[in-house]
Amino acid sequence: MASAQTASISARDGGPRPVRQDNRRVQLLDAAAKFFSEHGFHGAAMRDIARAAGMLSGSIYYHFDSKEEMLLAVYEEGLRRVEEMVDRALVDATGPWGRLEAACGGHLNALIIHRDYARVMIQTTPAESPGVDKRIRELRRGYESRFRNLIDDLALPPEIDRSYLRFLLFGALNWSQVWFRPGGDSPEIVAHRFIEMLRLPLDAAKSQ
Repeated sequence: MASAQTASISARDGGPRPVRQDNRRVQLLDAAAKFFSEHGFHGAAMRDIARAAGMLSGSIYYHFDSKEEMLLAVYEEGLRRVEEMVDRALVDATGPWGRLEAACGGHLNALIIHRDYARVMIQTTPAESPGVDKRIRELRRGYESRFRNLIDDLALPPEIDRSYLRFLLFGALNWSQVWFRPGGDSPEIVAHRFIEMLRLPLDAAKSQ
């Protein structure tokens, strides 16, 4: 997964080009994530993003050739952060259901901690940015494959459609951006309750 230290994808030709090293890049990505999450891709203005990052409007093009390329960089950085937290949560997890629960907890934690990036990832559709839509689809499919593999490891009744189970789980987790409030159940407890509600009836159906 690309980050500030790795190659980025050019919005113009889809090929790799070196990321220009600058210690302001993360600050710029944070500002872009905030504006994209609050105003959407089309509503966010490059000049406002630059101002929030303490930069001149023209300086933003030192880092990115276009707003689409900036959106892609925000998406890549957000996904890197989510993947990092999911991987960390999986380190000590055991058993198919335990690993799925841990991954859900890591995913939910990432959505809360990296809220602006997560909202961009959830709300952005490939059609909004045709110049980078192929890469966004690839990133999304790559991340979802982690959960596809975890769900494939479950012993489920043959009539259960695993794709719809994945859709159901992602929908519940991603909607936490609306309903989750600090001070309530922790992300780990929420993940446990979600998996418990899935597992109990599925186990019961399997035993019939």
